[in-house]
Amino acid sequence: MTYSKRLKTGIGAVRASLRSLGIDVQDTRFTKHGEHTPDTDAPLILVACSGGRDSIALAALATRVCAMIGARCGAIIIDHNMQTGSGDVAQQAAAQCQQLGLNPVRVQRVQVIQNSDIGAEAAARDARYAAICDIARSTNAAAVLLAHTKNDQAETVLIGLLRSGGVDALAGMPETFTRDGVVFARPLLDLTRGDTTGICEDLGLDWWDDPTNGDVLTNANSHPTNGDAQTNSDASANGDAQTRVDPPALSVTERNLPLRSRIRHKLIPFMAEFTGSDIVAHLAAGARATRRDKDYLDTQADRALAAAILDPADDMLRLSAQVLAREHPAIRVRVIAHALAAANVPVTSAQLEAIDRLIADWHGQSAVQLPRGYSAFRQKHVIRVCQYGGHANRRRPR
Repeated sequence: MTYSKRLKTGIGAVRASLRSLGIDVQDTRFTKHGEHTPDTDAPLILVACSGGRDSIALAALATRVCAMIGARCGAIIIDHNMQTGSGDVAQQAAAQCQQLGLNPVRVQRVQVIQNSDIGAEAAARDARYAAICDIARSTNAAAVLLAHTKNDQAETVLIGLLRSGGVDALAGMPETFTRDGVVFARPLLDLTRGDTTGICEDLGLDWWDDPTNGDVLTNANSHPTNGDAQTNSDASANGDAQTRVDPPALSVTERNLPLRSRIRHKLIPFMAEFTGSDIVAHLAAGARATRRDKDYLDTQADRALAAAILDPADDMLRLSAQVLAREHPAIRVRVIAHALAAANVPVTSAQLEAIDRLIADWHGQSAVQLPRGYSAFRQKHVIRVCQYGGHANRRRPR
């Protein structure tokens, strides 16, 4: 078949992503014309597929790239069981993946435990990642591909800015990361949702639109919604507005959508029209640049953490306040965040700042209360983190 420009771009993006992970042509026979069967011990690449346009496009791209380089290609479909008919959607996605030639195709139903500390979306994400990691380890997968696009990156940056801010928010999602020993990659971060829609259309592939994404509202939205460059050209070069751009009003239905969906269908189109620019491309490019800064800060924080961490004894975590006091505040707060994350202790930005004051502005203040019964306090020159009042009745010397 003749490949469209966007299909070629997608194939190139997936191949470049795998190459960055050290996964490339397995044997010279795969450089020759014709179909060749990958070896049984060839690297297995798994696509996390929801049945939506982005992940269906990624599945189609990945199976083509894997055929080119001699890797095996499979799929993981997670049924969150949070919507009526979710099992049918999962089975339809599995059938599509099988028709595309992916093998193995695994469908896993998960039980999402509602957690008031993190919300339903985060709870579903945690359950999804846990199931994906289990399947990836059991199949000895070399990598799992996620179908996040440039639009998702822009939305993630805005969500981060609304919820916390700082360098981490501006950096968005990384192209690759490791979770629970499993390597993940996002090959489509330079493609838009318009590109993945077009790839599906080029290949005659159907997709499912999750109603919580708000895509059913797209046709009723007067603003552009695909994140491609669609801007208001009615503003003069000197900035004098020729037309009025009003903030988008939310209908009752839209108010009930998740934050990401509201950002996708209302805020981003409004920002594009207001600025007269491709705001998705701008936010995604900024995230790529900021990630370099974040990676450097993380490296310095890991160095400082290695010097500051102490034997936890009977606590969840202990850190040397003296060692951390010598660090720049940007590094110090990041050390605390890394240490608590490694100990699986949830924390907010305000709580991080309060713990930092135990180090840099110590005057005998009380313990910092954290979610799930955790708390942090200072004893002499040690920052201690315990759970369920493990140190509540201990004397705290100043």
